[in-house]
Amino acid sequence: MRHLLASAAVAVLMAGTAPALAETPDDQLIVAFNMNNVLTMDPAAITGGEAVQILNNIYDSLISLDPEDKTLIPRLAESWEISDDNRSVTFHLRPDATFASGNPVTAEDVAWSFERNLELNLAQSSGLKSRGFTAEAADELFVAEDEHTFVLNLPQADDPKLILMYLSQAGVGSVLDRALVEEHAGDDMGQAWLTNNSAGSGAFTLNQWRANEYVILTANQNYWEDVPEMSRVLMRHLPESQTQRLGLEQGDIDVGFTLAAPDLKALEQNEDITVTTVPSSGFYYLAASMENEQFADPKVREALRYLIDYDGINTAIMPYFGVERQRPVNTSAFAALDDPGYALDVEKAKALLAEAGYPDGFDTTIRVISTQQFLDSATAIQGTLAQAGIDAEIITGDGGQIYGAMRDRNFDLLVGRGGGGQQPHPDSNLRALIYNPDNAKDAGLTNYQGWRTSYQDEELNAKIEAALVERDADTQAAMYEEIQQMIDDKVTSIQPFSERVVTAAYQDDVSGIVIDPWVSRFEDVTKDR
Repeated sequence: MRHLLASAAVAVLMAGTAPALAETPDDQLIVAFNMNNVLTMDPAAITGGEAVQILNNIYDSLISLDPEDKTLIPRLAESWEISDDNRSVTFHLRPDATFASGNPVTAEDVAWSFERNLELNLAQSSGLKSRGFTAEAADELFVAEDEHTFVLNLPQADDPKLILMYLSQAGVGSVLDRALVEEHAGDDMGQAWLTNNSAGSGAFTLNQWRANEYVILTANQNYWEDVPEMSRVLMRHLPESQTQRLGLEQGDIDVGFTLAAPDLKALEQNEDITVTTVPSSGFYYLAASMENEQFADPKVREALRYLIDYDGINTAIMPYFGVERQRPVNTSAFAALDDPGYALDVEKAKALLAEAGYPDGFDTTIRVISTQQFLDSATAIQGTLAQAGIDAEIITGDGGQIYGAMRDRNFDLLVGRGGGGQQPHPDSNLRALIYNPDNAKDAGLTNYQGWRTSYQDEELNAKIEAALVERDADTQAAMYEEIQQMIDDKVTSIQPFSERVVTAAYQDDVSGIVIDPWVSRFEDVTKDR
C-alpha cells in the first residue's frame, strides 16, 4: 500500500491538482512494472527488457520493428539500401528530424553514437562486437557521407537483415545528440551525465528517474512526428503483483506490466480492465549438461523429450507466460518450422533409456529459480521423469545461483528461460541455444547456452554460419529449415517446451498500448474519455 500511495502522490504532483477519484489524469499515463534491473539511463550501459521499454520512448533508432509482424520499418531513416555484396547499408535520414534539444539529427550523430557504444565497451557493445565491429575500425565502419546519408559497413560476411534488427533496439541502436552530450561530458563520453539525463529524439524526454521508485517522461515538443497525446508518463516501480492489481482495480494506474497469473486471471473478470497476451522472445526449456555422462548419451536426451508433458505444462502452468513450442526458433522468425509433435510417452522413454543402458533409470538433479512458473514446470517434469525411473532432486535458488551454476557448467538438468529471439531471425535463437565455437572450459563463452551445456556439434556450427551469410533469401530459408530438422535428429542439449509470451493488464479506456517490452512505445497511447 505504501508504494501505491506514493504512486498516487506523484500523480498529483504531475497533474498540478488532485486527480478525479479512481481515475488517472486524462493526458497522463501511469504504468507499473518491476524496475529492479534498471540501473542507468545511458543507452550504452542498459541491460534487460525493462530498460529497453523505457528508452524506446526517449531515443530513436534508424529503423524499428513493427510491433505486429516484426518487419523492419522506417524511423529516423526514411529509407535504406543494402549493397549487392551484402557488406554495406546506406541509410537516408529524415531531413526534418530534430533532437529534443532542437539540434538537427545528422549522420554524424549516428556515427558518433555507434562509435561511443564501442568505445565505452559496456553492456550494449556486445551485440556489435559479436558481429566483428570494433572501436578501432569505427571510422571505416560508420561513415557520414553527408548530413543526411549514413553508411554502415559490415566488418565481415554477415546477414545485413540481422544487423538491422540489432540496430532497431534501444541501447545498441539508440541515436544520441552528440552536441548536447559533449556539453556535459568529461573524459567519460557523457556516461555520468547520461545516467540521469537524456539526449534523444524520441517522443518523450527523461524528466526524472529515481532508481527502484519511478521514471517520469515528458512529451517532446520537438518530436519529428505528432507530439504524443500523453503529456507525461509516470512509470512506477511496483514489483508486487497484488499492488499492481489493486492499483488497476482502484483506477490509480493505467497499465500493469508485471502481474502474476492469479492476479491476471482475476482482472480478466473485471469489465473495466483489458488483459492482453502477445508473443515475445526466447523459450522456457529443459537443459541437460554434457558434463553428466548420462546426458552425454543422445538416447538419454531423446528420452527426456518424451518425459515432458508439453500439453499439461502449457495448459495448467504457462497461461500468460508461454505457449507450447518445441523447436529452438521463435515462431516470429522467418523459416520457423512447425513443431515436430513430441508428446509425453513414458513407454517410449523407458525403451530409449534401456537402449542407453539405464533400464532402471538413475538419480539426478534439476536446478530451477524459485519463480512460480519455473518451479511448477520443474515439479511437473520431476514427476514425469520419475515415471521412467529417473529420480530428480529439485534444487532451487535465485537467478544468480541457478544460472550461475549453468554458467559454471556445474549442473545436471536445469529448467530455465532464454534463447535470444529479440531479433526475428533464426540466427538470433540458434546462436544463443545451439552454436558453440569453442567448447574448452576456459573459453568462458557464457553468452552461448550451447557452451553452458558443454554441447558442441561442428556440423551444426558450420551450417549456422553458412546460413547466416547466404545471400539468396529462398536458399537461406531452406538452409534454416534443414538446421531445425538436424536439431531434431541430433538431439541437442536444450529442449524448449514453451515459447515466451508477455501479458499486461490496462484500463479499458486506454488505447495504443504495445505490450512486448522490446518494441513497446507510448507515443500512440490515447484515452477514450
